[in-house]
Amino acid sequence: MTNTQTLDVAVIGGGFAGIGAAIRLKQRGIENFAILERDTALGGTWRDNTYPGAACDIPSRLYSYSFAPNPNWSQTYSGSAEILGYIESMATQYRLRPHVRFGCTVTGLAFDEDAGMWDIAVEGAAPVRARTVVLASGPLANASFPALRGIETYEGHKIHSARWDHDYDFTGKRVAVIGTGASAVQIIPELVDKAASVKVFQRTPGWVLPRVNRRTSPLTKSLYRHVPGAESLARRAWFYGHESVALGVVWNTPLTRVVELAGRAQLRRQVRDPWLRRQLTPDFRAGCKRLLMTDDYYPALQRDNCKLITWPIARLAPHGIRTAEGVEHQADCIVFATGFDVSKAGTPIPITGRDGRVLAEEWSRGAYAYKSVAVSGYPNLFFTFGPNSGPGHNSALVYMEAQIDYLVEAIGTVLDRDLRMLDVRRDRQDRYNTAIQRRLTATTWNSGCHSWYLTDDGFNATMYPGFATQYVHQLRELRLEDYHVVAADAGARAARIAAVS
Repeated sequence: MTNTQTLDVAVIGGGFAGIGAAIRLKQRGIENFAILERDTALGGTWRDNTYPGAACDIPSRLYSYSFAPNPNWSQTYSGSAEILGYIESMATQYRLRPHVRFGCTVTGLAFDEDAGMWDIAVEGAAPVRARTVVLASGPLANASFPALRGIETYEGHKIHSARWDHDYDFTGKRVAVIGTGASAVQIIPELVDKAASVKVFQRTPGWVLPRVNRRTSPLTKSLYRHVPGAESLARRAWFYGHESVALGVVWNTPLTRVVELAGRAQLRRQVRDPWLRRQLTPDFRAGCKRLLMTDDYYPALQRDNCKLITWPIARLAPHGIRTAEGVEHQADCIVFATGFDVSKAGTPIPITGRDGRVLAEEWSRGAYAYKSVAVSGYPNLFFTFGPNSGPGHNSALVYMEAQIDYLVEAIGTVLDRDLRMLDVRRDRQDRYNTAIQRRLTATTWNSGCHSWYLTDDGFNATMYPGFATQYVHQLRELRLEDYHVVAADAGARAARIAAVS
């Protein structure tokens, strides 16, 4: 990395998005950038989520970048350790490590309009200046214990799924698990194998579909390594297979009934007790909440040492959990599989744009952006996995890759043309988001269930209401007519030359 005081690009976050952006920047010939990573290792979500059974519910062939293929995936759905290994291998292969600044916690961004620079505040260190910024911190970066009444009085051991305690021995312990979402259905089968008892506290059941996970044979790996296009063809087949699922889960269509029939068939096949089946049957349309892909969860719930609790939690007590009917369930350890602090309103860090505007205030009633990537009034700042880029049926990395290619083209334009500001036009942004919110009204996510996709007042700042193909297509071209394009003046140019000399 060029040893300068001013960066061309600051990439905030060293997870999938940050690594992907860095690779594409280098391939564009941009070398004066740094990855600002708050931890001491790369990996983001997959570095942090190391709970037992952690795995991706999207096939690995699709949960990877097309520009960085991996022919050596060991199975259809890889575990967290293998995914983390893939991220680390990309950093090595593309020589990104010299660009990484570990232990670099960004505490705020402020745009200097006269200079066309972002001033980046860093905890316990000198600020960083950058011409452009990629906010690649991700929506699943922050996790905390939920605000349950009495949580401070509980005297047992507490573990959050995103901050797993590998030193804690579950053998012979009474364990309570709060949550039945995507992480919980992976954790619970592992805990049932070790703990004396496991009580699962369910607020609402989810739609569960089978996940057929097969080992990848040496012959298949060899084929992907030595036959040009073979792995790309397999990836494309997975992509279009998942793309077809949108017709059943993004919108309420006759195919939604097919998805629900598959879920009910899985439930009948794996759960014998009619009362338990009733407790595990969702009362909302498939797709309204995240689909759960697992073959192990239902069998684990029926083990002799496991029990499903559906009474609402009233409070935590010193020795366990009290439910609404007045029963106290004692537990040596409580596992909180309660998800992440997803920023659907406000921002993960303070961001100040042109004329002193504050993005957290503008997003206070729900986040929005132009094509998920840029926000008017915050020039030269680009988001990965920004507002309304969430997929309900396909790989997040397909969406992320399209965003990265778009923002790298935008950054290249700023640098090549020596621009002071590339700022999306407010009218284009408003027109785009009006259309997005109108389209969302017809989706299953906005059909009435409560999910982390929505703000408390029902605004959907999370999901994209369409096919992945549509999302990718809208980002194929950087249309400069959608932006205010402001060239650097002589003073800004001189200041920049002084900063790098």
